[in-house]
Amino acid sequence: MSMLTPPGMGGKYRITGAKYPRMRRPRNRRRIVVAAVAAVVALGLAGWGTLQLIDVFTSDSKKTAAGAKKDCGPTPTPSAVPPPPKPGQITVNVYNATPRGGLAKAAADELKKRGFAIGKVGNAPPAYDKKVPGAGILLGAPEAQQGGAFRVLSTQLRGSLLKTDARQTPDIDLILGTAFKTLDTKKDADAALAILANPAPAPSGKC
Repeated sequence: MSMLTPPGMGGKYRITGAKYPRMRRPRNRRRIVVAAVAAVVALGLAGWGTLQLIDVFTSDSKKTAAGAKKDCGPTPTPSAVPPPPKPGQITVNVYNATPRGGLAKAAADELKKRGFAIGKVGNAPPAYDKKVPGAGILLGAPEAQQGGAFRVLSTQLRGSLLKTDARQTPDIDLILGTAFKTLDTKKDADAALAILANPAPAPSGKC
C-alpha cells in the first residue's frame, strides 16, 4: 500500500496525481431522508385537510340543526279573539232593491226563523233602489264589521258585499240586489255558523 493512499481505502484506489480524490457520501441515504421528510409533510397536510373538512361539515350540520330548531319552535300565541255574536243579538233591517215584490218580507221571515232579530222591512232607500247588481249588501256601523256581526249575517247570503256608514246604532241593513234569488239553505248557513263559532286551531309549529 502506498503511503499516499488514504486510510480505509484498502488499497483499492491509488493516488497517481498530486491531489487527493474528493470523498463523497453515498447518495442513497440522502434520498431516504428526503423521502421520509416528504412523507411526514404529506401526512401532516392530509391530516390537517381532514380536520378542516370535519370542522366545515360539523359547523354546517350545527347551523342546519339550529335553523331547524328555530323553525320548529312554538309559534307565538295569538291574542284571544272574542266569539262572534249570536244571531239573536243581531237586528236586521231587510230592504228590497229589486223590481220584484215580496222579497224583503220573505227574506225577513226566513231570517226570523233562523234566530235573527228583525227590524224594518220594506223597499230600499233611493240611494240603493235598483242600484245593487249583486246578491245583496250588508250595511252597518264600523262596529258591525269589527265585532263580527257582518260575518254572522253573511253566512245567510254568500256573495253579499260589506259596507259601513256613519250610523251609531248596532242594527244592520240587508239590501237585496237584482241577483238575489233566495237565502242560502239553512243547512249550509248552519254549517258556516259552526265554523265561524269554532274555527280550526292553528298549527303549533312543533316538529
